[in-house]
Amino acid sequence: MKSRAATAIAVVGVVAAGCSLSSGDGGTQQTPTVTLVTHDSFLAPQEVLDAFQKQSGIKVSVLKQGDAGSLTNKLVLTKANPIGDVAFGVDSTFASRALSEGVFEPYTSPEADRGPQRYAVDPEHRLSAVDVGDVCVNVDTNYFATKGIPAPETYDDLADPKYKDLLVAEDPATASPGLAFLLGTIAKYGDTGWKDYWTKLKANGVQVVSGWEEAYTKQFSGSSGKGPRPIVVSYASSPAAEVGDDGKPRTKALLDTCYRQVEYAGVLAGGKQVENARKVVDFLLSQQFQATVAANMYVYPARQGVDLPPGWAQVAPLPQKPQTLPADQVQAGREKWIGEWRTLVQQ
Repeated sequence: MKSRAATAIAVVGVVAAGCSLSSGDGGTQQTPTVTLVTHDSFLAPQEVLDAFQKQSGIKVSVLKQGDAGSLTNKLVLTKANPIGDVAFGVDSTFASRALSEGVFEPYTSPEADRGPQRYAVDPEHRLSAVDVGDVCVNVDTNYFATKGIPAPETYDDLADPKYKDLLVAEDPATASPGLAFLLGTIAKYGDTGWKDYWTKLKANGVQVVSGWEEAYTKQFSGSSGKGPRPIVVSYASSPAAEVGDDGKPRTKALLDTCYRQVEYAGVLAGGKQVENARKVVDFLLSQQFQATVAANMYVYPARQGVDLPPGWAQVAPLPQKPQTLPADQVQAGREKWIGEWRTLVQQ
């Protein structure tokens, strides 16, 4: 979720600078290092990471592992010998899998009652919500204004012949936003109706690509890539990255096509730095870090009372009634739905 727009285009690895700490006997001791395993769109200001290190004495080393789906798969495959100490970026479409596989251990952060508990998915508190990044269909408003036709507004509109060959979406088997869009259609049309809907989308020329970056930066006409398709599955916050010199966005998120996607952090079970990993979770939920997520990762902070960048309320409003599915239902149906989707769309 950075749009996820801008961060997926130019994200760089972030590693907090190391330092030595004075020990009680006048010597020095090695700064403890906590490995934060995350997705490719993670981005935090270096000065914020440095401030955390100075305050806590903990060095944070960031290890990126693809998108949310790839991240979850890697954490599951390495759970017997974790590749890090704490993870951030497992989202609500994959959280149930990580929990059922025992990837995380219980931890209730003292910062959790500042808002993240609204998105709790586990009674054992193994995951803490860090941000919200609803997946929504986005449109290139200039395209439709030039063509003199109204832009679509709803799921049903996307299957209308007037929008034939205009939509690009991500594969739910390989991309988190693609899975979120599929789950949104299942929540909207039910366990049988969604198949009829996707049959209509296929007949209407929906293009499916492997990931968000290809869909948004190469196929979508409203981004810097200036692709051929004016409708794309992206994020509610993506228009904030597409504001022109006149201060107006060139794109718009369709708020009736959104699926709520929450990203979580948790302490990895079997990690070597448990106590320090807990402090990193506290940091990710803190006012200091939460104040950076909108501007740097184009998502909404989970913590209440955090100011958003100027104009977000108008350009990238948080959807009020997004589609959702219970975590246990997603866990039970995810692989079956993806298989059925593949049969319908890729045959």
